Amino acid sequence: MKKNSEKEVKLPSYVDYNIPYLDNNFVAFKEALAFKESQGDYTVINTYGYLGKYQFGKSTLERFRIYDGDAFLRNPELQEKAFIALCKVNKWILRKDIKRFVGKTINGIKITESGILAAAHLSGAGNVKDFLRSNGEDIFEDAYGATIQMYLRKFANYNVSNIVADKSASV
Repeated sequence: MKKNSEKEVKLPSYVDYNIPYLDNNFVAFKEALAFKESQGDYTVINTYGYLGKYQFGKSTLERFRIYDGDAFLRNPELQEKAFIALCKVNKWILRKDIKRFVGKTINGIKITESGILAAAHLSGAGNVKDFLRSNGEDIFEDAYGATIQMYLRKFANYNVSNIVADKSASV
Protein backbone atom coordinates (compact mmCIF):
# COMPACT_ATOMS: atom_id res chain seq x y z
CA MET A 1 0.00 0.00 0.00
CA LYS A 2 1.31 3.44 -0.99
CA LYS A 3 1.83 6.15 1.51
CA ASN A 4 0.22 9.49 0.80
CA SER A 5 3.64 11.07 0.27
CA GLU A 6 4.50 8.67 -2.59
CA LYS A 7 3.33 9.79 -6.02
CA GLU A 8 2.76 7.43 -8.89
CA VAL A 9 4.77 8.36 -11.95
CA LYS A 10 2.83 7.88 -15.16
CA LEU A 11 4.93 7.27 -18.26
CA PRO A 12 3.72 8.06 -21.75
CA SER A 13 2.13 5.11 -23.51
CA TYR A 14 4.91 5.02 -26.12
CA VAL A 15 8.44 6.33 -26.10
CA ASP A 16 10.94 5.46 -28.80
CA TYR A 17 14.11 4.95 -26.82
CA ASN A 18 16.05 3.69 -29.83
CA ILE A 19 16.41 7.01 -31.60
CA PRO A 20 18.45 9.70 -29.87
CA TYR A 21 17.10 13.23 -29.91
CA LEU A 22 19.09 15.55 -32.11
CA ASP A 23 18.27 18.82 -33.75
CA ASN A 24 17.11 18.67 -37.35
CA ASN A 25 20.55 19.57 -38.70
CA PHE A 26 22.84 17.61 -41.02
CA VAL A 27 24.39 15.61 -38.17
CA ALA A 28 20.92 14.50 -37.10
CA PHE A 29 20.08 13.65 -40.72
CA LYS A 30 23.14 11.48 -41.26
CA GLU A 31 22.79 9.75 -37.90
CA ALA A 32 19.09 9.01 -38.46
CA LEU A 33 19.86 7.63 -41.91
CA ALA A 34 22.76 5.57 -40.53
CA PHE A 35 20.51 4.16 -37.83
CA LYS A 36 17.98 3.09 -40.45
CA GLU A 37 20.66 1.60 -42.69
CA SER A 38 22.84 -0.25 -40.16
CA GLN A 39 21.89 0.84 -36.65
CA GLY A 40 25.01 3.00 -36.91
CA ASP A 41 27.42 0.06 -37.18
CA TYR A 42 30.55 0.88 -39.19
CA THR A 43 31.48 -2.80 -39.56
CA VAL A 44 28.24 -4.36 -40.83
CA ILE A 45 27.82 -6.04 -44.21
CA ASN A 46 24.26 -6.85 -45.21
CA THR A 47 23.09 -9.96 -47.04
CA TYR A 48 23.51 -8.20 -50.39
CA GLY A 49 27.07 -7.05 -49.71
CA TYR A 50 26.35 -3.42 -48.82
CA LEU A 51 29.00 -2.09 -46.48
CA GLY A 52 29.29 -0.06 -43.32
CA LYS A 53 27.35 2.50 -41.38
CA TYR A 54 25.64 3.93 -44.48
CA GLN A 55 25.43 0.65 -46.43
CA PHE A 56 27.44 1.60 -49.51
CA GLY A 57 27.38 -0.55 -52.61
CA LYS A 58 30.68 -1.44 -54.21
CA SER A 59 29.95 0.57 -57.38
CA THR A 60 29.25 3.69 -55.30
CA LEU A 61 32.51 3.21 -53.43
CA GLU A 62 34.38 2.77 -56.69
CA ARG A 63 32.98 6.12 -57.84
CA PHE A 64 35.01 7.58 -54.95
CA ARG A 65 38.06 5.42 -55.77
CA ILE A 66 37.52 3.14 -52.79
CA TYR A 67 38.29 -0.43 -53.86
CA ASP A 68 39.10 -2.27 -50.62
CA GLY A 69 35.87 -3.08 -48.78
CA ASP A 70 37.65 -4.53 -45.75
CA ALA A 71 39.76 -1.39 -45.29
CA PHE A 72 36.62 0.73 -45.76
CA LEU A 73 34.84 -1.17 -42.96
CA ARG A 74 37.77 -0.52 -40.62
CA ASN A 75 37.85 3.22 -41.34
CA PRO A 76 34.97 5.23 -39.82
CA GLU A 77 36.50 8.53 -40.96
CA LEU A 78 36.54 7.35 -44.57
CA GLN A 79 32.91 6.20 -44.27
CA GLU A 80 31.87 9.63 -43.01
CA LYS A 81 33.78 11.37 -45.82
CA ALA A 82 32.24 9.05 -48.41
CA PHE A 83 28.74 9.76 -47.09
CA ILE A 84 29.26 13.52 -47.31
CA ALA A 85 30.75 13.22 -50.81
CA LEU A 86 27.79 11.11 -51.95
CA CYS A 87 25.34 13.69 -50.57
CA LYS A 88 27.18 16.43 -52.49
CA VAL A 89 27.10 14.46 -55.74
CA ASN A 90 23.43 13.52 -55.30
CA LYS A 91 22.55 17.13 -54.54
CA TRP A 92 24.27 18.19 -57.75
CA ILE A 93 22.54 15.49 -59.83
CA LEU A 94 19.16 16.36 -58.30
CA ARG A 95 19.61 20.16 -58.12
CA LYS A 96 16.91 20.92 -60.71
CA ASP A 97 14.49 18.46 -59.15
CA ILE A 98 15.12 19.91 -55.68
CA LYS A 99 14.30 23.36 -57.02
CA ARG A 100 11.21 22.10 -58.85
CA PHE A 101 9.67 19.69 -56.32
CA VAL A 102 10.55 20.85 -52.78
CA GLY A 103 7.34 22.05 -51.13
CA LYS A 104 5.07 20.04 -53.42
CA THR A 105 3.08 17.02 -52.31
CA ILE A 106 3.31 13.69 -54.12
CA ASN A 107 1.27 10.67 -53.00
CA GLY A 108 0.45 12.54 -49.80
CA ILE A 109 4.12 13.19 -49.00
CA LYS A 110 5.45 16.72 -48.69
CA ILE A 111 8.69 16.78 -50.65
CA THR A 112 11.73 18.17 -48.82
CA GLU A 113 15.37 18.47 -49.77
CA SER A 114 16.50 16.11 -47.01
CA GLY A 115 13.88 13.56 -48.03
CA ILE A 116 15.14 13.71 -51.61
CA LEU A 117 18.76 13.20 -50.50
CA ALA A 118 17.79 10.27 -48.28
CA ALA A 119 15.76 8.69 -51.07
CA ALA A 120 18.75 9.09 -53.40
CA HIS A 121 20.91 7.32 -50.84
CA LEU A 122 18.44 4.42 -50.84
CA SER A 123 17.77 4.09 -54.55
CA GLY A 124 20.17 6.29 -56.50
CA ALA A 125 19.52 9.75 -57.88
CA GLY A 126 18.09 8.44 -61.16
CA ASN A 127 15.31 6.52 -59.42
CA VAL A 128 14.44 9.61 -57.38
CA LYS A 129 14.23 11.67 -60.59
CA ASP A 130 11.95 9.02 -62.09
CA PHE A 131 9.72 9.03 -59.01
CA LEU A 132 9.42 12.82 -58.85
CA ARG A 133 8.98 13.38 -62.57
CA SER A 134 6.32 10.65 -62.81
CA ASN A 135 4.41 12.32 -59.98
CA GLY A 136 4.96 9.27 -57.79
CA GLU A 137 3.92 6.63 -60.29
CA ASP A 138 7.40 5.18 -60.87
CA ILE A 139 8.07 3.57 -57.49
CA PHE A 140 11.38 2.01 -56.43
CA GLU A 141 11.57 -0.67 -53.75
CA ASP A 142 14.79 -2.26 -52.52
CA ALA A 143 15.26 -5.96 -51.77
CA TYR A 144 14.19 -5.41 -48.14
CA GLY A 145 10.99 -3.56 -49.09
CA ALA A 146 12.17 0.01 -48.38
CA THR A 147 10.75 2.54 -50.85
CA ILE A 148 11.53 6.04 -52.00
CA GLN A 149 8.24 7.10 -50.43
CA MET A 150 9.29 5.72 -47.04
CA TYR A 151 12.56 7.65 -47.15
CA LEU A 152 10.92 10.86 -48.39
CA ARG A 153 8.58 10.70 -45.41
CA LYS A 154 10.97 9.45 -42.72
CA PHE A 155 13.81 11.85 -43.53
CA ALA A 156 11.81 14.99 -44.28
CA ASN A 157 12.56 18.39 -42.77
CA TYR A 158 16.21 18.07 -41.85
CA ASN A 159 18.35 21.09 -42.61
CA VAL A 160 20.88 19.91 -45.19
CA SER A 161 21.68 23.38 -46.54
CA ASN A 162 25.35 23.02 -45.53
CA ILE A 163 25.74 20.31 -48.18
CA VAL A 164 26.94 22.08 -51.29
CA ALA A 165 26.08 20.46 -54.61
CA ASP A 166 29.32 19.24 -56.17
CA LYS A 167 29.53 17.14 -59.30
CA SER A 168 33.16 16.24 -58.56
CA ALA A 169 33.00 15.63 -54.81
CA SER A 170 35.65 13.24 -53.55
CA VAL A 171 36.88 11.77 -50.29
